Amino acid sequence: MTTILDGKSLSKRVIEEVALDVITYLEKGLRAPSLAVVMVGEDPASAVYVRNKIRACKNAKIDSHEYRLPAKSKEKELLDVIKFLNNDSDIDAILLQLPLPKHIKEANILREISPEKDVDGFHPLNTGNLFLGRDSIQPCTPRGIMMLFEAYDIPISGRNAVVIGRSNIVGKPVAHLLLQKDATVTICHSKTEGLKSIVKNADIVVSAVGKANFVKGSWIKEGATVIDVGMNEYDGGFVGDVDFEEASENAEFITPVPGGVGPMTIASLMLNTLSCYKRNLKNIKKQK
Repeated sequence: MTTILDGKSLSKRVIEEVALDVITYLEKGLRAPSLAVVMVGEDPASAVYVRNKIRACKNAKIDSHEYRLPAKSKEKELLDVIKFLNNDSDIDAILLQLPLPKHIKEANILREISPEKDVDGFHPLNTGNLFLGRDSIQPCTPRGIMMLFEAYDIPISGRNAVVIGRSNIVGKPVAHLLLQKDATVTICHSKTEGLKSIVKNADIVVSAVGKANFVKGSWIKEGATVIDVGMNEYDGGFVGDVDFEEASENAEFITPVPGGVGPMTIASLMLNTLSCYKRNLKNIKKQK
């Protein structure tokens, strides 16, 4: 029997726990954690994501601050906002909503965000610490995926895991997190030959390619765990990278789209913001 991994319910519980933790600080007379969300342009999908994040902040008792810049803003204007937020001790975490307009180089902006406030874990220092297995802020989606494994007691050690997609946001970091849990990991991408046969041998499949129903049910090994990161517009709605109906016939565990990985990304953002807040409080205390 296939178990559907309910990210929506788990996310709700995690956010409630964050709120309870925040309340303990508020009762001590301290301010709430604060997250600054920076968005450039009016990309409709990004606007939806930002609204969901702001709503989650409210439920988690986290203060949110939006900084919106016109799509034609110059790179320097965005950098000025980032520097201002870096220097504001009342801002604990900074989220740069991606993607950025093509004329702005993403890497230039991400490396200017203070590593201590880098809530997405994209700064080179945080990325390096993650890949070295050191304590670091983990990217939200990969962290959310690992929380699903833990919540449903899904074994990872010794399993053959296949990650489809090699982005710095999902593919590479989730591969490293699985490796740290002693999985044997294969990263596949657009140039991979014989993808079907590789996936067919996987105990764990994580798909983050952004193509509707790309992974067919016949590719999935009996008893495998399938994590679908995709969110693709299709036939008037949204579907994942995996053909859910077909894959459910073989998978032991599978995430739905929507309601699987997406909510866990939001939950991880709240956890990361809380971590940034606690670190900021310690730094402020040391400076006094």
